[in-house]
Amino acid sequence: MKNTRVMVVATAAALALGLSACAGSQTPGTSNTGGGGGGAGAAPAADAALQAVVRPSDKKGGTLKFGISSDWDSVDTGDTYYGLSWDFLRNYARTLVAFKAAPGKEGNQLVGDLATGLGKPSADNKTWTYTLRDGIKFQDGTPITSKDVKYGVARQLDKNTFPNGPTYFNDFLADVPEGYSVYKDKNLDNLKSIETPDDKTIVFKLKTPFAGFDYFAQLPATAPVPQAKDTGTKYKETYVASGPYKFSQYQTGKRIELVRNDQYDPASDPDTGRKALPDTITVEIGVNAADLDNRLIAGDLDIDLAGTGVQAQAQGKILADPTLKAKTDNVVSARTSYTQINSDVAPFDNIECRKAVIYAYDKTGYQRAYGGNVGADVATGLLPPIVPGFQEMDMYNAKSKPTGDVDAAKAALAKCGQPNGFETNISYRPERPKEKAAAESMQQALAKVGIKLSLKAYPAGDYFKLYAGKPDFAKANKLGLMVMSWGADWPDGFGFLQQIVDSRVIRPAGNTNLGIKLPEVDKLMDQALSENDKTKREAIWGQIDKIVMENAQVIPGIWNKALLFRPDTVSNLFVNDGYSYYDYAAAGKTNP
Repeated sequence: MKNTRVMVVATAAALALGLSACAGSQTPGTSNTGGGGGGAGAAPAADAALQAVVRPSDKKGGTLKFGISSDWDSVDTGDTYYGLSWDFLRNYARTLVAFKAAPGKEGNQLVGDLATGLGKPSADNKTWTYTLRDGIKFQDGTPITSKDVKYGVARQLDKNTFPNGPTYFNDFLADVPEGYSVYKDKNLDNLKSIETPDDKTIVFKLKTPFAGFDYFAQLPATAPVPQAKDTGTKYKETYVASGPYKFSQYQTGKRIELVRNDQYDPASDPDTGRKALPDTITVEIGVNAADLDNRLIAGDLDIDLAGTGVQAQAQGKILADPTLKAKTDNVVSARTSYTQINSDVAPFDNIECRKAVIYAYDKTGYQRAYGGNVGADVATGLLPPIVPGFQEMDMYNAKSKPTGDVDAAKAALAKCGQPNGFETNISYRPERPKEKAAAESMQQALAKVGIKLSLKAYPAGDYFKLYAGKPDFAKANKLGLMVMSWGADWPDGFGFLQQIVDSRVIRPAGNTNLGIKLPEVDKLMDQALSENDKTKREAIWGQIDKIVMENAQVIPGIWNKALLFRPDTVSNLFVNDGYSYYDYAAAGKTNP
């Protein structure tokens, strides 16, 4: 995802962690200690929470304690793009629809939240209508109306005020005035692409057909915001809750505390699977990463909010101890760390030269850069296995020759007229040691076939704005290879692929598509957007991935994983594939 968004998560943490077949063996079992009425679940063994609930429980009470080593963008639903935030905010905010709180594939199911169900599309998929439930209220008891939802979406269209949120509504809503801002034009009726004919109905009008609009409807921006209480960039300090909890304490960069919202009616929330088990939820911000791991192991903290896995030191300790290892889940991210091949830089304008570097690089070396097989799986394409539409493929002998296919690389070099190799530059972000290690691994591997790489480090904050994401700069500075990382905005092919493979999103600067310009891919993207049949649509995502690899557009690198630790103090814990983390709206305390 875009660097100014979450998910490169795109900023720091990842819309990280979901499930794939290679995440490890799942161990089904029976319910164990953890309190009443939860039903069957998984025995507390390694990877148990990937497909089932560990310590299922309906018991309410206690304080669920989160920790995180750094702050994230915002708790404001109109200004957040971190995956951890999208998961966590369901405790205090409700959106039109949501991913169901359930383990495994069931967590990929979208269900009605504020809305009675999924959207009703017009025949051309350009108009989407949602009906709100009865009994939905803000924390002060004020009924939530369709106008509150419209305002929530409208305010985040202002990217000067809220730069961190996604731009999907900006890109797809019809007739949004240029430079639109609710702070300049406070009359919502002037935003005609969202209609509210009554308090229960909201209608979205799109300029482009989009069969998957329900994915937009689950974005945090559809959480209601009362216009009279909006304070712009300061709203995060006084957020008005619509979910089962409300803020009792908000200290920027230090601590958050949520307590029960007595205006939340569980009867108005029958489908999402929210449990609202703890009485209080706390987040301790700025905990040293190593200390955080130690506190998880000791049971002093319950969940690492970042969801990116334990650090190397703790990983070694945990894996060496069978008792501790049984409390882990090795989950796979809806994210790929890869290297873009720049066709604008010679000799990569020749497909055979592009193929040469894909054959030559050391797949296991790239994997080691990201923590070995615990931290990464060798990728054979862009699309991660967790994303529907994924298709198995291995065009460049990653499985048969994982350290690199020197013979095939040399043959490709001969075909592209560079039998002795060539020189080019590779860019990476120095703040990310794993990217540097990946670049160094490729430097060593490609040298075996005569390709000399010079490493070029550019700051993460401007990597897309000024360097790798600025085509003129990349070409002028001969950035033939650009190390990159991308995670899905939701586990769907569009949510993963569109911003990195559609050539029409390429701009003069700030790009996350660093050079894929294939008319066939653009055509398939449009075809997928107008396809109502889910199975057919998902097949197109796999087809796009295949075409990208056939054209040797990227060095696929790795599919990210992480080792999560779950203390005995947490009940009702499982990985939700929709949010790609432990489900933060379902967890409770073992002994409240």
